[in-house]
Amino acid sequence: MAANFLMHEKIWFDKFKYDDAEKKYYEQMNGPACNSSGQQSASSSSSAGPAGDQGELITRIAHLEAENQSLHSVVVDLQLAISRLECRLNVLEKASAHHPSPPPPTQHVTPMRKVEPQAAPSKKVNPPSASAVAEEDEDDDIDLFGSDEEEDQEAARIREERLKQYAEKKSKKPGLIAKSSILLDVKPWDDETDMAKMEECVRSVQMDGLVWGASKLVPVGYGIKKLQIQCVVEDDKVGTDILEEEITKFEDYVQSVDIAAFNKI
Repeated sequence: MAANFLMHEKIWFDKFKYDDAEKKYYEQMNGPACNSSGQQSASSSSSAGPAGDQGELITRIAHLEAENQSLHSVVVDLQLAISRLECRLNVLEKASAHHPSPPPPTQHVTPMRKVEPQAAPSKKVNPPSASAVAEEDEDDDIDLFGSDEEEDQEAARIREERLKQYAEKKSKKPGLIAKSSILLDVKPWDDETDMAKMEECVRSVQMDGLVWGASKLVPVGYGIKKLQIQCVVEDDKVGTDILEEEITKFEDYVQSVDIAAFNKI
């Protein structure tokens, strides 16, 4: 691997070129090198280097001079503009000094009038004449605003009408109907009683204000089950006594009826 690498490496074969390049670099930086006799080494490459550097240096100096002149002209223009602004500012300050600004407008307020106290009436009063008394009687006969009694009667009539309308409206509004939820325990005679037929008989009881609900069979013991049935009744129309009496009429199936739960709705 090292032999293959060195086959493609040419730096040692071109070493003289790198040496000449290094020499030219240092001559451009520090000037041409001198021998022991003080003579400049004669070389075509070394003689060409300083001449090229001087030409480039002259070009750069000329470019800097041109740039300096342009910057100088810009500075002169700025100085002229500043001087003009200063002159204008001085003129404005002098004008403002000769013509002061007017004071802000004030709101005009009208002065309050002085109220003079009324003169106290004199204690001496002359009796009214006959013509003045007649005019006062005529003024009393003319009622410009109506009588207070008539106004009271009208207000009372309007109030009575409104109360009557409110009472009629309230009477038309339906009242709250009191209802109760009742859970009944209907017990059969024995375990041979047909529970389906017994429930059918119980539900056959129909009354105004009675609504039957869900039902289920609950074990009691010894194979006997009782019917637990829910119903909703209106308190003013259906009582628990009437309901028990109607259910116990089915003597072939029903032994007794008990109220397991009673709740107001």
